Amino acid sequence: MDIVIGAEGGAVALEAAHEAAWQRFAHVLDELVQELPLLRLPVRGRCPLRGRIARRMWQACEPFASNYITPMAAVAGAVAQELVGCYDRPGVERAWINNGGDIALHLASSQSVRVGLYADLAHLDAQALQQGIRSDGQFEVTSRMPVRGVATSGWRGRSFSLGIADSVTVLAGTAAAADAAATVIANAVDVIDDRIVRRSACELKDDSDLGDMAVTVDVPLLEAKLVQQALHAGLLCAQALQREGLIWSAALVCQRQTGAVFA
Repeated sequence: MDIVIGAEGGAVALEAAHEAAWQRFAHVLDELVQELPLLRLPVRGRCPLRGRIARRMWQACEPFASNYITPMAAVAGAVAQELVGCYDRPGVERAWINNGGDIALHLASSQSVRVGLYADLAHLDAQALQQGIRSDGQFEVTSRMPVRGVATSGWRGRSFSLGIADSVTVLAGTAAAADAAATVIANAVDVIDDRIVRRSACELKDDSDLGDMAVTVDVPLLEAKLVQQALHAGLLCAQALQREGLIWSAALVCQRQTGAVFA
């Protein structure tokens, strides 16, 4: 876990919140490891988990149980959500917990935060870093919106994906919910083509929760029509989740083509 924290407010309140977050973070990994075998199993039936973060992961993934999904699909967002709770106190105006790109927000009344979107990690190199990163887009989350979580998934990310999206960014009510939904939508951005390289997840990581499922490891430059087809499949999925109230909005990017579902 790579945690980046930002917060604004009164000095005393921020000091207390930072200390609480540090104390909570110290036990997060041990708690999750204790239930790791169950966290790697598909979400089915009643939740067998006991830990607060573990149960949050399960609950975020439960709406997608008709497909194969494990609570691990929401781990980064669920941890960020747990830590941001330490900042929900008088004197803290706003705070954000960024766990490897999955972000949980605390916004007091009349507060807002701007989030930058960098769509394609393949174009991020040493030269780009030296020149300064320019985001592909920006959006604002205000305290009036029912959004407190932002998450991104895609085949280039640190987790496996079944699809070919470079990135799918989701805004949802919580970070755990956004994390799970981004995973599901990114999986849906897909097309059948023999040039796409896929390998069994367990070949790449022997303890993967995806077992022998084929995950994407390389996507060549595809014809525009195929990219559009993949994006269309992802957009249908995102639209369905929005209708069900599971997400607020989403931005999908695949090989420089984009699609979005707005609130």
